[in-house]
This record gives sequence, C-alpha cells and structure tokens, in this order.
Amino acid sequence: MIMTRILIVMLALTFALSACESEPADNNANANAAKPSPTAQAPTPASTVTQEASPAARAELKAGDKVKVTINGASASAKIVSVDEKAGKVTIRVDGEKQDKTVAIAEVVKQ
Repeated sequence: MIMTRILIVMLALTFALSACESEPADNNANANAAKPSPTAQAPTPASTVTQEASPAARAELKAGDKVKVTINGASASAKIVSVDEKAGKVTIRVDGEKQDKTVAIAEVVKQ
C-alpha cells in the first residue's frame, strides 16, 4: 500500500514537472506537419483597410491641439499635452479635469 502511494506521488510529480516545461517537446503531433519554406511568401492582398491613423494624420497631431477623445465609450473634448508617435500614444487633458490621461492615437480625433 505504501509503495502504491509513493508510485502515485512520483507520477503526479512527473506530470507536474513536464507541464511546467517552457519549451514544447520535439515529438509532438505537429512535428510532421508541412511547414512553409523560409523563401516562400504568402500572396499579399492588393489593398488592406486599417483603422490606425496614417503617418500623415499622426504628424498633424501636436501639443496644444483641441481634440475629441473616446474614453469609456463616451466622447469628450480635450487638449493634447504631448504626442509619442513611436508608442502610438497621446497624452491629453480632458476639459474640466486636472489630471492628464494617456490614450492611443486611434482614440483621438482632431477638431
């Protein structure tokens, strides 16, 4: 009876340790799946629609601009304090509030 418990505990520890491995095992079911060659490229569509502002539109935003911003689903008037184009963020001060807020550029529309 004691040996059975020891065996069950060892099996449980083995499963727990194998579940915690950071890299997947090489012998998984997808090992034989076809992989695209590094030189093969998928065809790109002729036109794609993105919701992000274009680089030209981002360049239009600057400190001091009056904007409309969507916060928690509600639209509010605000003034731009700073623009971080690399991070895609804008720091704004909503009219009537004392604290600045940082939001995504996509949430801001110039007035």
